[in-house]
Amino acid sequence: MHDRATAPSPAHPPHGHPPAPPADPRRWRALALLCAAQSMLIIDITVVNVALPSVAADLHLGRGGQTWVVTAYSLCFGGLLLLGGRLADALGRRRAFLLGLALFTAASLISGLAATGGVLIAGRAAQGVAAALLSPAALSIVTTTFHGAERNRALGVWAAIGGTGAAVGVLAGGLLTSGPGWEWVFFVNVPVGLAVLALLPAAVPPVAPVRRPLDPGGAVTATLAAAALIYGLVQAGEHGWGSARALIPLAAAVVLALAFLLIERAVRTPLVPPALLRRRTIASGNVLMPAASALLLSGFFLCSQYLQNLLGFSAVETGLAFLPAAAATIAGAHLASHLAGRTGTRPVAAAGFLAAAAGALLLSRAPAAGHVLPDVLPGFVLLALGAGAGFVCATTTAMSGIGHEEAGLASGVVSTGHEIGGALGVALATALAGASIGGRTAGGFHTAFTAFGVAAAAVALLALVLVPRGRPDLGDGPVFAH
Repeated sequence: MHDRATAPSPAHPPHGHPPAPPADPRRWRALALLCAAQSMLIIDITVVNVALPSVAADLHLGRGGQTWVVTAYSLCFGGLLLLGGRLADALGRRRAFLLGLALFTAASLISGLAATGGVLIAGRAAQGVAAALLSPAALSIVTTTFHGAERNRALGVWAAIGGTGAAVGVLAGGLLTSGPGWEWVFFVNVPVGLAVLALLPAAVPPVAPVRRPLDPGGAVTATLAAAALIYGLVQAGEHGWGSARALIPLAAAVVLALAFLLIERAVRTPLVPPALLRRRTIASGNVLMPAASALLLSGFFLCSQYLQNLLGFSAVETGLAFLPAAAATIAGAHLASHLAGRTGTRPVAAAGFLAAAAGALLLSRAPAAGHVLPDVLPGFVLLALGAGAGFVCATTTAMSGIGHEEAGLASGVVSTGHEIGGALGVALATALAGASIGGRTAGGFHTAFTAFGVAAAAVALLALVLVPRGRPDLGDGPVFAH
């Protein structure tokens, strides 16, 4: 396989890639609106965790009910992303985005008004369904609106949202719950959603849908496989990897994934064409994205537990302490988007994951009676910096060379990796940290951060082998050669 960068002359653009269309003057306004919507989806992953004790007290929820308030969202979000990506192509990206945003806004209102646990869980599930339609549509709009070096910068901004959302969610959850009440964790989405719904049609032109069958068999098995995997990971974190509650859904996920592959090979218009998954760029992105998501979200989870349980921080203080890590995620994403267009994605990805590995290993030395400045922030900032770079490298690699007709599907594949990676990271963190979560000892944190540090170093080495050399295919200039 040849992976050396090629440098076609300006008079002869790369085969199969017509010259990029003129830049839309509304593109940066569109990016701001798309990022505002995406930030709601990411923040909603963590903001509810902080508000959960108040929610449980008001709605009389037991431990099982509290678990479902959190997992109903992630199950529907991660499980339906592949179908959401295909629907984004079939309905038209702008229409799919607006439909998903309208549903998410309505579901947020219902969740905030919920008077019973059942209504709240149903509202959270509806939020997840909406997010699965909105997120791949938004990413596909970004990748088809920007061209050349601007696409790297736009994807850098997009990737930074994934990292900062967790920190903002913790901070916002603490402020809103201790202020106007937990209901406002959901109500705050309503004005943001309505504003984006009103402004986006003027910033993003409509695109004709891609007419092809939706492959219902593949959609059902892919959705159930992803949902079973996420559910099994959540159960493993709560009950242990050897428990029946974890093993049964994880085994079901394997069986369903095999069934999905068989269906995709048999149908004429598969939900995910096997040739797409075999592309080196897609395969590389699907290694980098889950790894970056697992590292960052587990880092936020473990550091939150360490700060609150061992150092006695409040939720608001924890959110404030996370702000430097959020800034580091943005810096890592920005730096990676700049360097990837100059040196190629491979060295940037390797350097990013090495930085994340160093940060995790620094955190593995934090003592039980430590201090946030010397014992937490240096390692966490380094981990976040590397993970932010990893998000950009994963997205730019996976979306390299993707045509407009496949943008929604490819975005769904990348987003699925983000959700499954995050679920896997938190489940692993819970299992590895063990008694240190909710306890007063630091040994479990040392074990977990050491394991994540070793894993990040391994991904850095994999990046040097898997990621193609050269710059990503942005529609002009030197590109990856597959």
